[in-house]
Amino acid sequence: MRIEAYTQVQQLYNTKKVSKAQSKSGAGRSADELQISDFGRDIQIAKQAVAASQDVREDVTASIKSQIQVGTYDVGIESFADKLMKRYEEMR
Repeated sequence: MRIEAYTQVQQLYNTKKVSKAQSKSGAGRSADELQISDFGRDIQIAKQAVAASQDVREDVTASIKSQIQVGTYDVGIESFADKLMKRYEEMR
């Protein structure tokens, strides 16, 4: 049995144990810090604005709702078909 090889292996394992013990002590460490960039702040502000806004724009949909209730809302078949085909082409 070669004792030198055993000693070398043992030294490798001992150095890893020491480094773990040193990392656990953590003496002299500063507190964690988070920095958000200006772009990140802008995104946060935009998200807050979207969350605070209404889902449906009542000023746009009110006239359409009243026309539907009265029965006077007319969807042009040709314009609907054109829009449908444009969407289909976009999705392809």
